[in-house]
Amino acid sequence: MRTVNSRKENTMQDSSSADKDHELWVLVCQACHAALRARQKELNQYGISAMQGVVLFIIQAIGSKATPAEISRWLFREPHSVSGMLNRMEKQGLVRKVKDLDRKNLVRIAITEKGQDAYYETTKRGLIHKMMSSLSEEQRHQLRWSLETLRDEALKELGVERKPSFP
Repeated sequence: MRTVNSRKENTMQDSSSADKDHELWVLVCQACHAALRARQKELNQYGISAMQGVVLFIIQAIGSKATPAEISRWLFREPHSVSGMLNRMEKQGLVRKVKDLDRKNLVRIAITEKGQDAYYETTKRGLIHKMMSSLSEEQRHQLRWSLETLRDEALKELGVERKPSFP
Protein backbone atom coordinates (compact mmCIF):
# COMPACT_ATOMS: atom_id res chain seq x y z
CA MET A 1 0.00 0.00 0.00
CA ARG A 2 2.81 2.35 0.89
CA THR A 3 4.49 1.69 -2.49
CA VAL A 4 1.30 2.62 -4.36
CA ASN A 5 0.96 5.85 -2.37
CA SER A 6 4.60 6.83 -2.95
CA ARG A 7 4.16 6.20 -6.70
CA LYS A 8 1.06 8.40 -6.69
CA GLU A 9 2.97 11.12 -4.84
CA ASN A 10 5.87 10.90 -7.33
CA THR A 11 3.42 11.06 -10.23
CA MET A 12 1.68 14.07 -8.68
CA GLN A 13 5.05 15.80 -8.18
CA ASP A 14 6.08 15.03 -11.77
CA SER A 15 2.71 16.30 -12.99
CA SER A 16 3.02 19.45 -10.87
CA SER A 17 6.49 20.09 -12.28
CA ALA A 18 5.25 19.53 -15.83
CA ASP A 19 2.34 21.89 -15.20
CA LYS A 20 4.74 24.59 -14.02
CA ASP A 21 6.88 24.04 -17.13
CA HIS A 22 3.79 24.29 -19.32
CA GLU A 23 2.60 27.42 -17.48
CA LEU A 24 6.00 29.01 -18.11
CA TRP A 25 5.87 27.94 -21.76
CA VAL A 26 2.41 29.51 -22.15
CA LEU A 27 3.70 32.70 -20.52
CA VAL A 28 6.62 32.86 -22.99
CA CYS A 29 4.15 32.41 -25.87
CA GLN A 30 1.78 35.04 -24.48
CA ALA A 31 4.60 37.55 -24.04
CA CYS A 32 5.86 36.91 -27.57
CA HIS A 33 2.43 37.13 -29.22
CA ALA A 34 1.37 40.19 -27.23
CA ALA A 35 4.64 41.98 -28.05
CA LEU A 36 4.29 41.09 -31.75
CA ARG A 37 0.71 42.37 -31.85
CA ALA A 38 1.75 45.61 -30.14
CA ARG A 39 4.68 45.98 -32.57
CA GLN A 40 2.35 45.34 -35.51
CA LYS A 41 0.05 48.09 -34.25
CA GLU A 42 3.05 50.42 -34.13
CA LEU A 43 4.20 49.49 -37.67
CA ASN A 44 0.77 49.70 -39.31
CA GLN A 45 1.34 53.42 -39.86
CA TYR A 46 4.27 52.56 -42.15
CA GLY A 47 2.41 49.91 -44.13
CA ILE A 48 4.67 47.00 -43.20
CA SER A 49 4.19 43.98 -41.01
CA ALA A 50 6.20 43.19 -37.92
CA MET A 51 7.74 40.21 -39.73
CA GLN A 52 8.69 42.42 -42.70
CA GLY A 53 10.41 44.73 -40.21
CA VAL A 54 12.34 41.76 -38.87
CA VAL A 55 13.30 40.69 -42.41
CA LEU A 56 14.55 44.21 -43.20
CA PHE A 57 16.59 44.14 -39.97
CA ILE A 58 18.11 40.79 -40.93
CA ILE A 59 18.95 41.89 -44.48
CA GLN A 60 20.54 45.03 -43.09
CA ALA A 61 22.57 42.95 -40.58
CA ILE A 62 23.71 40.38 -43.18
CA GLY A 63 24.50 43.03 -45.78
CA SER A 64 25.50 42.12 -49.33
CA LYS A 65 25.60 38.41 -48.48
CA ALA A 66 21.83 38.24 -47.81
CA THR A 67 20.20 35.33 -49.61
CA PRO A 68 16.77 33.78 -49.10
CA ALA A 69 18.45 30.72 -47.54
CA GLU A 70 20.46 32.80 -45.07
CA ILE A 71 17.38 34.83 -44.11
CA SER A 72 15.51 31.54 -43.56
CA ARG A 73 18.26 30.37 -41.21
CA TRP A 74 18.06 33.58 -39.17
CA LEU A 75 14.27 33.30 -38.89
CA PHE A 76 14.17 29.52 -38.30
CA ARG A 77 11.53 29.40 -41.04
CA GLU A 78 11.11 27.13 -44.01
CA PRO A 79 12.76 28.51 -47.18
CA HIS A 80 9.47 28.48 -49.13
CA SER A 81 7.81 30.65 -46.45
CA VAL A 82 10.63 33.19 -46.57
CA SER A 83 10.64 33.09 -50.36
CA GLY A 84 6.92 33.93 -50.40
CA MET A 85 7.46 36.81 -47.99
CA LEU A 86 10.38 38.13 -50.06
CA ASN A 87 8.19 37.95 -53.20
CA ARG A 88 5.50 40.03 -51.45
CA MET A 89 8.12 42.48 -50.20
CA GLU A 90 9.53 42.77 -53.73
CA LYS A 91 6.04 43.56 -55.09
CA GLN A 92 5.76 46.27 -52.41
CA GLY A 93 9.08 47.69 -53.56
CA LEU A 94 10.85 47.03 -50.24
CA VAL A 95 13.49 44.64 -51.58
CA ARG A 96 14.87 43.49 -54.90
CA LYS A 97 16.41 40.25 -55.98
CA VAL A 98 19.83 40.52 -57.58
CA LYS A 99 21.49 37.67 -59.48
CA ASP A 100 24.90 36.86 -58.08
CA LEU A 101 27.48 37.54 -60.79
CA ASP A 102 29.83 34.81 -59.56
CA ARG A 103 27.22 32.11 -58.96
CA LYS A 104 24.48 32.28 -61.58
CA ASN A 105 22.08 30.07 -59.61
CA LEU A 106 22.28 32.30 -56.50
CA VAL A 107 20.04 35.26 -55.73
CA ARG A 108 20.99 38.01 -53.32
CA ILE A 109 18.42 40.19 -51.57
CA ALA A 110 18.98 43.94 -51.46
CA ILE A 111 16.95 46.62 -49.72
CA THR A 112 15.51 49.26 -52.04
CA GLU A 113 15.31 52.96 -51.23
CA LYS A 114 11.69 52.46 -50.17
CA GLY A 115 12.84 49.52 -48.05
CA GLN A 116 15.57 51.68 -46.48
CA ASP A 117 12.93 54.27 -45.57
CA ALA A 118 10.75 51.54 -44.03
CA TYR A 119 13.76 50.11 -42.20
CA TYR A 120 14.58 53.56 -40.84
CA GLU A 121 11.03 53.89 -39.51
CA THR A 122 11.29 50.48 -37.83
CA THR A 123 14.53 51.50 -36.10
CA LYS A 124 12.70 54.09 -34.06
CA ARG A 125 11.36 51.13 -32.08
CA GLY A 126 9.55 53.29 -29.53
CA LEU A 127 7.40 50.44 -28.34
CA ILE A 128 10.31 48.01 -28.10
CA HIS A 129 12.32 50.51 -26.03
CA LYS A 130 9.29 51.16 -23.83
CA MET A 131 8.77 47.46 -23.16
CA MET A 132 12.45 46.72 -22.59
CA SER A 133 12.93 49.73 -20.33
CA SER A 134 10.54 48.07 -17.88
CA LEU A 135 13.45 45.69 -17.15
CA SER A 136 16.55 46.51 -15.13
CA GLU A 137 19.98 45.86 -16.67
CA GLU A 138 20.25 42.69 -14.59
CA GLN A 139 16.80 41.52 -15.74
CA ARG A 140 17.75 42.22 -19.36
CA HIS A 141 20.94 40.21 -18.98
CA GLN A 142 19.02 37.34 -17.35
CA LEU A 143 16.29 37.45 -20.03
CA ARG A 144 18.85 37.36 -22.83
CA TRP A 145 20.68 34.46 -21.21
CA SER A 146 17.42 32.57 -20.62
CA LEU A 147 16.13 33.10 -24.15
CA GLU A 148 19.45 32.09 -25.71
CA THR A 149 19.45 28.94 -23.56
CA LEU A 150 15.89 28.06 -24.64
CA ARG A 151 16.65 28.81 -28.29
CA ASP A 152 19.81 26.73 -28.25
CA GLU A 153 18.04 23.80 -26.59
CA ALA A 154 15.22 23.97 -29.16
CA LEU A 155 17.75 24.07 -32.01
CA LYS A 156 19.52 21.06 -30.54
CA GLU A 157 16.17 19.21 -30.49
CA LEU A 158 15.65 20.18 -34.14
CA GLY A 159 19.12 19.02 -35.09
CA VAL A 160 20.16 22.52 -36.16
CA GLU A 161 23.88 22.95 -35.59
CA ARG A 162 24.43 26.42 -36.99
CA LYS A 163 22.72 29.28 -35.23
CA PRO A 164 22.89 32.84 -36.50
CA SER A 165 24.79 35.33 -34.42
CA PHE A 166 23.33 38.71 -33.73
CA PRO A 167 25.19 41.75 -35.01
